[in-house]
Amino acid sequence: MDAQEQLAAIRHLAGLFERDRIDYWLFGGWAVDFHVGHVTREHADIDLAVWQADLEAIGALLVADGWARSAEPGEDGYTTYRRNSLNMDVAYLARGELDTVYTPLASGCGEWPPHSFGPEVRELAGTRAHVVSFASLLADKSVRRDDLATAVKDAADVAVLRSASGSR
Repeated sequence: MDAQEQLAAIRHLAGLFERDRIDYWLFGGWAVDFHVGHVTREHADIDLAVWQADLEAIGALLVADGWARSAEPGEDGYTTYRRNSLNMDVAYLARGELDTVYTPLASGCGEWPPHSFGPEVRELAGTRAHVVSFASLLADKSVRRDDLATAVKDAADVAVLRSASGSR
């Protein structure tokens, strides 16, 4: 997938969500790139986290913008949207006790690190977007993965993040 096409989609989505006052945060590989200030690798998709309470409004907004919900087998705590060759995973967020944030799962709660979702906006190649906190991203990318391809990708992302944190 072409990075410029994905960045254009992120820029467009950010504009739509901000226009409609819908909170969102990039996480995953694109959040790594926004934190370090350059594209570090190819990305298969765009990962967004949104409040579960906004899902109906987000679904209507995305469908009106040409995205189609493409539920995949085993979805739990997220759903997938597609537009042309673009893929976007949308993770759901909810608030728990003591204002903790989690992703509702069939088996319980997928916890996010404290202070993952704040007002932080980063810019990459002229595209501004809300991103999860650096600490949250580093914690998520440091989790041991069973899938070898994901583990290798996450290890590379951790190395990039650690390298960037030395220059902060």
